Amino acid sequence: MAEAEEVAGLRRVMRLHLGLWGLPDLVHTAQLCVSELVTNIINHVGAGTPTTLAVSMSGTYLRIELHDPDARALPTLLGAEYEAESGRGMTIVDAVTDRWGVILRADSKVVWCELATDLTAPNGHSGGQRVTRAEERLALYSAALHPQAIGSGRLSAAVVEESAIELIADILHWLRAHGCDPDETLDRAQTRFEFETGIAA
Repeated sequence: MAEAEEVAGLRRVMRLHLGLWGLPDLVHTAQLCVSELVTNIINHVGAGTPTTLAVSMSGTYLRIELHDPDARALPTLLGAEYEAESGRGMTIVDAVTDRWGVILRADSKVVWCELATDLTAPNGHSGGQRVTRAEERLALYSAALHPQAIGSGRLSAAVVEESAIELIADILHWLRAHGCDPDETLDRAQTRFEFETGIAA
């Protein structure tokens, strides 16, 4: 739902996702875009409007989409005065993104924007040694679990995410089988992850 009190939660989700994706440099700009796009829906479609946030990669660009059911209330650049208290939302989005637009459907619309990353390839997320190491392990694990996807060159983010879940579950089973406490191990891993990424700050 497009509600003012939901914006802070969406900003936290954005920060978490971009931290996981190894794109921390885009957090502030992406959060700003989400805030402005949601506020635009609240102001011009209505508070409480069913709204869906989608974040993905479009080539080497980070793509942010807001879906809502009103195909009539279209975002526009109003050229608001500097002192104006409203009307600058899409002007801000236009200024901080590389491109943005609207996709109209029969009974809904998608307002999207894209931010350039420093990636040289769609699957070349930065993030240091840990991300590189994880990608190598997940590629091997994905190949074992989904050989048909690897063979056809379709190693999608969904396949990798599912492989990560399977790998974590297998490790938890291994820990229990060897007399270790899986919950304690997860807690320690989560604490280390939050410390290294600054998520808990």
